[in-house]
Amino acid sequence: MRTILDRPVLLGVLGGLAWTAGLRGFMAQVAGFESNVTWSLTFGWLLVPGVVVGALLGWAEHIRRAGGRPRWRWLALAPLAYAGLLFSDPTDILGIFEDGLGAGAIAVPLIGMAGGHAISGRGPLWARLATGLVAVAPVPIWALTASSIGPHLALDTPRGAWVAVYHWSFLAVLYVACAIPHRPVVPAASRADRSAAASTV
Repeated sequence: MRTILDRPVLLGVLGGLAWTAGLRGFMAQVAGFESNVTWSLTFGWLLVPGVVVGALLGWAEHIRRAGGRPRWRWLALAPLAYAGLLFSDPTDILGIFEDGLGAGAIAVPLIGMAGGHAISGRGPLWARLATGLVAVAPVPIWALTASSIGPHLALDTPRGAWVAVYHWSFLAVLYVACAIPHRPVVPAASRADRSAAASTV
């Protein structure tokens, strides 16, 4: 019996939506009382891109299970679909250089892509070590700078420690998802065995 668990694209859409909605919660914790939820920015420029990224990574998993296709590994660039995160105000493109939010938004997909490559096991060791260093950089950076954003984010407070775990665990989930386009394709023999098993259910 086939279920939604057999459909990687649908799972990707669900995962992308849940992950991005959770990311918005993290952003709200960082911004505190200044956090503002709107239809256009929150839904159109955050949740929709999250769905797109999830769908693309789910599609990558579908292709991987099907044995791969030419140039399918370009889907490793899927996190760049978070284009909506680049601007705190889409009507003011140059605002990316004024409030610092844009730089952080650019960093999220790039760090996610680096982490995915680092844990995938694909490529030369030196390259995976380099991307691994990029991927772990948010841990000490956040630990050293969180309190400068606001005293409520200091790691020696319960809320600050929770927000730090929130931040780091969400990045770890992103790394796992971003590793999909780098993973080896499923061999034909394994696909045949899985199809035979499914036909007997």
